[in-house]
Amino acid sequence: MVINKKSKQWPLRWDLLSRYRLIEIIAYWEGRLTTKHLCDAFGIGRQQASKDINTYLKDYGASNLSYDAFQKGYVPTSRFIPVFTSGHVEEYLQLVARKQDLQQTFTDLGVGPDHSEILQVPLRNTNPAVIRVLVKGIREQQRVEVDYVSINSPDNEGRIIVPHSLVNTGLRWHVRAWCEKNQAYRDFVLSRFRGEASILGAPLSELPMDENWHKQVQIKVTTDRRLSAAQQAVVVRDYGMVNGRLTITTRAALVYYALQQLNIDPHSVHPKPEAQQIVVDNLDELKPYLFE
Repeated sequence: MVINKKSKQWPLRWDLLSRYRLIEIIAYWEGRLTTKHLCDAFGIGRQQASKDINTYLKDYGASNLSYDAFQKGYVPTSRFIPVFTSGHVEEYLQLVARKQDLQQTFTDLGVGPDHSEILQVPLRNTNPAVIRVLVKGIREQQRVEVDYVSINSPDNEGRIIVPHSLVNTGLRWHVRAWCEKNQAYRDFVLSRFRGEASILGAPLSELPMDENWHKQVQIKVTTDRRLSAAQQAVVVRDYGMVNGRLTITTRAALVYYALQQLNIDPHSVHPKPEAQQIVVDNLDELKPYLFE
């Protein structure tokens, strides 16, 4: 965070700092900021929200935003330099995630002991211009033309997708989208988009339902029976199992990622039960939703 502390308005109140951060995150990653964003997020009036944006522009980011009459909102300029944020996509994606987990909000309020640490995994490079187009495509159900690479196809490959959801797997972020090339719904890792993305308009025909996205399935977890009774009791307590069982409900499209979070390889068993600790009791039922 780069802030001019010589400003007569430093230090900023927490509420103002939070609003300025939201201004930058929404504008930079979604490509359009309105007073409604601030009104909805902080429960303030439109007049106060407008004042916050104008104060931000006057005192901190004069060259960061410009008002676009056509879009009826503020858009980031080519000279945008983050002042209250780092400019990493994780800031925007964490904001998205907090809608589902309000508890994460309190990590910014200094709650908890001073002597604590959070493991910081390497950040993946993500193009904000691409994210803006993807978000627009999701909100407006539009086709998006992108270039994409993967481990199996490392060369840039043009794709036309219709995105519908951003997903945090715990290890990385991807977008769930209909892929016109594969004629199926696929997961696209955000850091693997290349070049520019563009909106192509509405789908050419009605898309089929993403059945695996809407279908809820249960992952039934139990202790590794190779452990001793005493060791299994420890694992049962760790996971809060009832009668030696733990049932996790998730979308069918996310089963593989859920198993990753549990450190379970659905294709092999760890030779050491002390490392495995837990196993899936209904793996055969889940096989249709696993990647090869």
